[in-house]
Formats: sequence, C-alpha cells, structure tokens
Amino acid sequence: MLVKHTTGNRRIIIAIDGPAASGKSTTARKVAGMLGYTYIDTGAMFRSVTLKVLDLGMIDTVRSFPDSIEALLQDLSITFCDDRVFLDGRDVTSAIRENRVSREVSFISSLGPVRQRLRLMQQDMGRLKGVVMDGRDIGTVVFPDAELKIFLIADARERAARRYAELAAKGASGSELPDVGMLEREIVERDRADAERALAPLKKHPDAIEIDTSELSIDEQVTMVRDLALALLRREG
Repeated sequence: MLVKHTTGNRRIIIAIDGPAASGKSTTARKVAGMLGYTYIDTGAMFRSVTLKVLDLGMIDTVRSFPDSIEALLQDLSITFCDDRVFLDGRDVTSAIRENRVSREVSFISSLGPVRQRLRLMQQDMGRLKGVVMDGRDIGTVVFPDAELKIFLIADARERAARRYAELAAKGASGSELPDVGMLEREIVERDRADAERALAPLKKHPDAIEIDTSELSIDEQVTMVRDLALALLRREG
C-alpha cells in the first residue's frame, strides 16, 4: 500500500535517468504517488512523437530530411491524465509501447528539433517543482539542477526479460511477442544509440546516485529512491 509522505512546504525535482527497461518509469510513478508529486514520463513523450511520425507515414521522409519533422512539432500536444498518455487529444498509452515504436524511438529522439521542443515542454511542466521525471537526459540536460538525481542501471538480459513480461502482460502473443533474445539485442542496440548520439547522450550526471536494479524488486528500488528523497527533504527543509 502506498502512503503519501509530507515534509512541510518544500518541494523538489526528482530526476530519474537510465537505459531502457531499467525500471525508471515504474519507480518514478510510484515514488511520485508516495510523495504526492506529479509524475512526468518523458520517455512516453518521445514515443508519442515517434508514433505520430509512423502513423503519418513520414519515417522515411524524416530519415532523408530530418528538418521535415519541424512542421509536425508545431501543433504537437502531449498530456498526461490518470496514468494515461494523450497525443493530440488521443489516448496512445498502449500504442506508444508497440515494438514498431521501440525500434524507431532512438532515431527520433536523436533529432535536435524534437529534443528542443520536448525539453521546453518538460521544463514548463516542472517549473513549480514537486515532480518526478524520468528519461535519459533529465539530470544532465532538462534539469541539471534537480535536487535529487538518480541513475538506474540493470543487466541487459534482465531488462529484456522485464520487457518480455510487460508485453505478455499487455496481451501480446504469438508473432506479436518477440523472444527474449531479440529483445535483448534491441535493448543493447538502443543503449549504444542513446550513449553515442551527438545530442544529449545517455550518461550519468556526476551528482547522480547510481542504483543497480538487476536483483532488486520494484518495491525495493522504489523504497530506496523514496527514502533518499525524504532524507533530502528533512535535511534541507
């Protein structure tokens, strides 16, 4: 059972970064619930842009002419409500987790116009603090002054197994459900692409606290992050 904790009027920004399937989103969501904070899934934002590109049949065009994505971003709307993600008013919570989106999101995330547009949106969402935000460059680019920075890591095979379980739980089966080996290869490639991209690469901020989640349950890693946040609030409150 989640219990909200209060520490006076002080509110902070908690930035949780890390590679794919390291537990960022689940941890951030649960920590936010415990603290009574707002959870912002920045990965879902990049996935939403990727889904929009795919649904419009523009992926090949954007690959050939990256600047063509700027027109798509002008009227972009991404909102969150009750753990649901809405793209231009449409509920895309399930659609953004499809494998076709996972295969293209690193490329879309590497584009300057996309990162700039979403960075401004994310900073606006967090300007009043009291937020938990997860992604790959939250502590290094979006909120380098976040009071608490966490960097989650986990073994690639373990992350692939988690992704498989997630897809199976959502009803994927048969040809829709990739094997764990394929998912592991995709995750390793995603790690490489995220770490080597020229713009806002995945990396740990010097002030971030690294937590290896390979052998931790979700409850254990959530408790660790929550306790770090509460200790900070009590110390500086």
